[in-house]
Amino acid sequence: MRHTQLRRRLGLASLLTVLLALFGAAPAASAAAADPAELTFGTSSATTQPGGSVDVSMTLTNNHTYDVWFVYQSIDPTWLTTQRPDLRYSFTGCSLATADGAVPCSGTGPADLGSNYGTTVPPGQSRTVTLTLQIAEDSGCNGNIGFYSYYYAEFSDSTSVSGGPLYTPEVRVLCP
Repeated sequence: MRHTQLRRRLGLASLLTVLLALFGAAPAASAAAADPAELTFGTSSATTQPGGSVDVSMTLTNNHTYDVWFVYQSIDPTWLTTQRPDLRYSFTGCSLATADGAVPCSGTGPADLGSNYGTTVPPGQSRTVTLTLQIAEDSGCNGNIGFYSYYYAEFSDSTSVSGGPLYTPEVRVLCP
């Protein structure tokens, strides 16, 4: 007789669990929250020729409710880009877009680009840094140049976020 009572209790518990899962105890589906900071890329052109240049822009958007106080960002060539040693290029310029126009960055190249975004990025605002990618006159052609980036951002509420690898659009170097 005890065995029958145990089955009833287990059956009742199982039924209650199923009902709770079906009618409200299960987590509701919701839209994914936006990242507190987002880094996006663009290029002024998808192609160029040896001797040409392309602007690579990086936009940091603060989706958090607190200021971004600190940003660290790296940018390095992709593995496929490094496999073409005949593709010769360099970053020759860097500018930060401001309300008063573009101002020079504090540094260029695959180093710490974070300081180039300016000191503070308020909630809901963006900063765009543009690097000028110069293709050497004697560069090979019919290859793609691309970069990947990691970033880390700290907010005024002492939280942080990191992301990557994020990839720039590739620039195709065409033969003239």
